[in-house]
Amino acid sequence: MAEESLNANEVVLAEETGHVSVITLNRPRQLNVISSRVVELVAKYLEKWEKDDDTKLVIFKGAGRAFSAGGDLKMFYAGRKDDFCLEVVYRMYWLCYHIHTYQKTMVALVHGIVMGGGAAMTVPLKFSVVTENTVFSMPEASVGLHSDCSFSYILPRLPGYLGEYLTLTNARLSGKDMVAVGLATHFVPSEKLNELENRLLSLNSGDENAVRNVIEEFSIDVLPEEETILNKLQTINKCFCKESLEEIIESFEAEGWNNGNEWIWPVLKVLKRASPTGLKITLRSIQEGRTQTLPECLKKEFRLTMNLLRSVVSEDVYEGIRAFSIDKDNAPKWNPPTPGEVSNEKIDLMFKPFSPELELHLPAEGKASRWDGKYEDSVYPSLRGNK
Repeated sequence: MAEESLNANEVVLAEETGHVSVITLNRPRQLNVISSRVVELVAKYLEKWEKDDDTKLVIFKGAGRAFSAGGDLKMFYAGRKDDFCLEVVYRMYWLCYHIHTYQKTMVALVHGIVMGGGAAMTVPLKFSVVTENTVFSMPEASVGLHSDCSFSYILPRLPGYLGEYLTLTNARLSGKDMVAVGLATHFVPSEKLNELENRLLSLNSGDENAVRNVIEEFSIDVLPEEETILNKLQTINKCFCKESLEEIIESFEAEGWNNGNEWIWPVLKVLKRASPTGLKITLRSIQEGRTQTLPECLKKEFRLTMNLLRSVVSEDVYEGIRAFSIDKDNAPKWNPPTPGEVSNEKIDLMFKPFSPELELHLPAEGKASRWDGKYEDSVYPSLRGNK
């Protein structure tokens, strides 16, 4: 079989060659941010290929200098009045479940920026290949959102309390760091990435051992960067194990006065600049995620995202998007402005379960129901625009 997306300007390109299918995020000028159309097409192709006996291997990559910078924040901002964004939210969480549980061998070639929802398309894969140009971060809390798209499940399973640190501080990891902590499986120099892709295409197989052997021909063993935050894990664990955001900030600031901890001050500045509401919601979500299953985390994150985009307790999401992506004045006015003013009652409200018909519907176990639970089968199409 040989099929290629007919429209080269489409936001997602799909190519089928023999037993290998390649999916390319194709919004390079926008750093391949994830729009409603992107989610729709990725879900369509992944379902098609999982059902197709001829497809053995799926390669996932991004055009240009990014894999994906995450969700399209301007899309959320534009859709705030009519609930347009709620459709893409439902579709994205449903898609995240299927990516985590995909039945065919998948390889992500992660060259450049990979953030938020973009990372949700790479980290869960059996093989995730990064380069010296790869940069990972979870910036959602800094704009009033939360670490979503399954990351309340992924981050608590990193070493120590690194997950809490990454999501609260918007800290970045290099490709080498990602391999070191398990967010990627292999490090391949960028000049070898195209050759690796061609070898995988010529392999024409989804056999995991064969795929692994090919990748390992190009990969190199790496150690974390000398200045990596991974070398600060003892301090991070000491501070970010605290139960409340206020305790974390107080502990982290106290550590900053110790010799050798000058690195804390710029990080603390970023932490204090973020949305207090977003930070508190994110922290609780990550803490809960330590003992939750993947479906539990996805359903919880779905509720949180829906509530945030509907401004149930705060409009910080839209203020953050305005300040950092629309007006770009980098001067958000959070409401409330300090962590101490964000009440536990408001945070509790964000986590309250929806009525059963409004929850994210993930398929039950078993091949027969594998692709159930889609947006079209939910009540949400009939509720759009009715806040």
